[in-house]
Amino acid sequence: MSAPTSRRSRQYLRWFGFTALAWLSSCSILPSETIAIYQLPPSSIVPATAPDRLPLTLHIAKGDSSRVTDSQRVLILNQDNRISAYKSVRWSDPPPVLLRNQLASAFRADGRLSLVSDSNPNLTRDLELSGDLDAFHVEHSAGTTVAVVRFYAVLAQPARNRILAARGFESRQPVNGKGMPDVVAAFGKGADEIGREIIGWTIQHGNSMQAGGNEMPASAGRTNPPEEKP
Repeated sequence: MSAPTSRRSRQYLRWFGFTALAWLSSCSILPSETIAIYQLPPSSIVPATAPDRLPLTLHIAKGDSSRVTDSQRVLILNQDNRISAYKSVRWSDPPPVLLRNQLASAFRADGRLSLVSDSNPNLTRDLELSGDLDAFHVEHSAGTTVAVVRFYAVLAQPARNRILAARGFESRQPVNGKGMPDVVAAFGKGADEIGREIIGWTIQHGNSMQAGGNEMPASAGRTNPPEEKP
């Protein structure tokens, strides 16, 4: 074999090797990063035993939130007000959707309202629950880790364009462990704690509405809700 032919053969072999390597890389089915997806645990709220069942329908709207909170990342609020996130971990839905779904499950389990909807806002409803999800993150403080859920709720009577009440709810649940399942469990407990309080608050104002009680004027803004005892 002549020298030019030998050189061409070596060049061809190098070209073939590079092409094969590129093809194998493009066809690899192995992910570059494995992402763990978590949802909230099922609601622990059980059917109510109290007799004050109301013939009212409720629609639960997805809460408003900041662009940071409206993300599938599991967020951490650090002591210097810096926001970070757990690596390779995601929620199954953004927190406003997670909390809305959890509240709907809690109301249905409680059973004191005739119908609870979270998917079709065009259905006729007696009450609507909306609000702002101000916090859905983990905080590290003084050697402890807590899951923080903070929701500003607005209860309205859509048929009369009236706001019945508005109130803030907050839960701070300790994370009992160092694994991500422990973090998710703490968020589940926090959502259930807020759920129980919101259910009781909603039933209270539903009873008042049925009895013809006073309502907050629709002109009253969210920044000045009526004072209420938890």
